[in-house]
Amino acid sequence: MDLRKLISGSDIRGKAVGEDAQLTPEVAQRLGTAFALFLAEKKAMPLRDVVIGLGRDSRITGPALLKAVADGVTRAGASVQEYGMCTTPAMFMSTVTPGFAPVGAVMITASHHPWDRNGLKFVTADGGLEHSEIEKLITLAEIAHADVPAEEAGCVCPMPFLPTYKRQLADRVRKGLATDAEKPLQGLHVVVDAGNGAGGFYADLMAELGACVNGSQFLDPDGMFPNHRPNPEDPTAMAAVSKAVIHAGADLGVIFDADCDRAAVVDADGREINRNRLIALMSAILLAEKPGQTIVTDSVTSSGLHAFISARGGEHYRYKRGYRNVIDEAIRLNKQGASCPLAIETSGHAALQENHFLDDGMYLVTVLIVEAMKLKRQGKTLGALIADLKEPVESTEIRLGITAEDFRAAGQKAIDKVLAYAGTCGAWHIAPDNREGVRISFDLDGGSDNGWFLLRLSVHDPVLPLNAESDIPGGVRQMLAALYDVIKDCEGLDLSALVSAIR
Repeated sequence: MDLRKLISGSDIRGKAVGEDAQLTPEVAQRLGTAFALFLAEKKAMPLRDVVIGLGRDSRITGPALLKAVADGVTRAGASVQEYGMCTTPAMFMSTVTPGFAPVGAVMITASHHPWDRNGLKFVTADGGLEHSEIEKLITLAEIAHADVPAEEAGCVCPMPFLPTYKRQLADRVRKGLATDAEKPLQGLHVVVDAGNGAGGFYADLMAELGACVNGSQFLDPDGMFPNHRPNPEDPTAMAAVSKAVIHAGADLGVIFDADCDRAAVVDADGREINRNRLIALMSAILLAEKPGQTIVTDSVTSSGLHAFISARGGEHYRYKRGYRNVIDEAIRLNKQGASCPLAIETSGHAALQENHFLDDGMYLVTVLIVEAMKLKRQGKTLGALIADLKEPVESTEIRLGITAEDFRAAGQKAIDKVLAYAGTCGAWHIAPDNREGVRISFDLDGGSDNGWFLLRLSVHDPVLPLNAESDIPGGVRQMLAALYDVIKDCEGLDLSALVSAIR
């Protein structure tokens, strides 16, 4: 097969079950060999000195794929630290933790995707591989079926890493609460929903730190994900944890995706705190500590969030979708002298400067639990911090398919047409921070800046995602109807979803 079809941004991902499986053990073995060769070249070291950490989430294909990657690594002459069940953020932390410190690490996961898919995420102590490095890795894998000259095969050493990662999170709790107490979370009630992914151990961590975890659910790893999708953006998943929090009378609930690089929380009243609310909550905490800081988000964040951050003395910096894009931009801004403590997507990917700018949902939740403990002592909840966040009356996301063979050119042509029209129409205001696609704001029904839409190219797919929000009833339909009039004659677009939205 064409291995390049497995590339998904900076990851490898594909169907791993069935006769039409793309990510097979054979392919995984070749990728293991390729990663060993890649690291040896990148670090200018002999293969016998290359050590690679391997871990997986709960997917049913995880054990076989992990073994295959390990076989590929050792076949090349490099060695393996096998961590077993793990999380994606923990895989990175292994590379900077004394006593482990592999040259690189591979996480076997497909994140929030269905049970029959799987993937590989590659990291070094410098962070995740860039897209160009994944391209190089695939090139190496395409020739990795040939015999690799190794005087001696490497070895596999079982070294569970999660106990060490748990201690690191526990240390963050005690540091945040300025205490050495054995049970610093005594009196806090936390419901944990792991979605049958790799994060069930977090309930054990909370209990060890003194929190009550009654009502926690779906903690056991089960790669079929029988209860709900392991996805903090999934409505069914969020409804499940909200219900559990209310039923248990907990102070808050936390939910992870399968590999725990994304998370969301639920307040004591069952209110979901994800997407813009989650960004607002973290911004409130960080800006209370140090006003004037810059919060980097993806491009689809709301106008209400922008006002919320500004009101707290912060700067809201919208950037391109894609968690690597957001993180890299935050790092760049800090190098230029800005104070930027957080890079976060509405999807729940969040990276803190204090934590290596690693997108770690579990670390994020740990910071929030520290704040929840402080607030409980004052008789407050996390929701109190975002009580003044203005939320839209209406919001929608539509995905417009691109049927043209050169989908990027066709999509960009539509975006350019919208930009050109906006430049000549006084009622369409191009956003001053338009860094991806085209974001247009509107003054609806005599109001001011009370509606917007963003049309952009998908990072990977032949799709134009369209997001729209309005502060007045019927505003979304008004804006989408106006957009349709501008792009209705664009070739190579499937506008049926847009037509349905304005009927």
